[in-house]
Amino acid sequence: MNAILTSKSWFQALTVAAVVLAQQVVASLLGAPDTGFDLAAGSGLGLLAAWGIGHCDGLDGPVIRLAVRALDTGNVNHVLPWVTEHDEPEIRSAFDHAMAVRQLGPDAKALADRHFFETLVRVHRAGEGAPFTGLAPGGRDLGPAVPAADQALEDGSIERVIGLLTDAVGKGVRQRFHEAFARRNFSPDEVTAGREFVAAYVPYVHYVERLWQDAAGAAQHHHSAAEEGAGHAH
Repeated sequence: MNAILTSKSWFQALTVAAVVLAQQVVASLLGAPDTGFDLAAGSGLGLLAAWGIGHCDGLDGPVIRLAVRALDTGNVNHVLPWVTEHDEPEIRSAFDHAMAVRQLGPDAKALADRHFFETLVRVHRAGEGAPFTGLAPGGRDLGPAVPAADQALEDGSIERVIGLLTDAVGKGVRQRFHEAFARRNFSPDEVTAGREFVAAYVPYVHYVERLWQDAAGAAQHHHSAAEEGAGHAH
């Protein structure tokens, strides 16, 4: 990128800076929580550190980590896998604007980075059919599953994740089973007791059904996709 910005680049840069500044002012007036961040330490991280542990909307999550790398290296390709091909032009445009604004000084750089992060996460989540509720602060308690899933990719073993899921599923099924089992015996005239049984039976069966659909559905989807790919190959 040239050291001297063109007039068009200046206009784009100032426009983005003005929009981001306006967002910050409005957030401040509305009492929005401060989600300030310092990602300077992100430089020089390895691939696994770039993926990080956290949800995609987290400031310490994989999307933002790679966004930092993209901006620091000037290579937008680091983040393009996280958006659909249809959304790629919007991300490229936001990236180019951010790179231009960054040259205006430290404050403009911070605003430009924040705007790019928000745009990237919003577009990524929209591609998943999820709403954008803002960037989440780093260091959140994500429970055991997400960190274990990320760690499994680093360790090359999924056994701990399977163990966590097996334990959780077993506990959930047992709890619902025992609640239904304890209420199953009632006479036709005991309507209240019958309703108590139904109130325990329905969650039990639906829980088992959802688990089966999630597990079998994922396997069937993977199998169908593999078959389709093989068909295309032939």
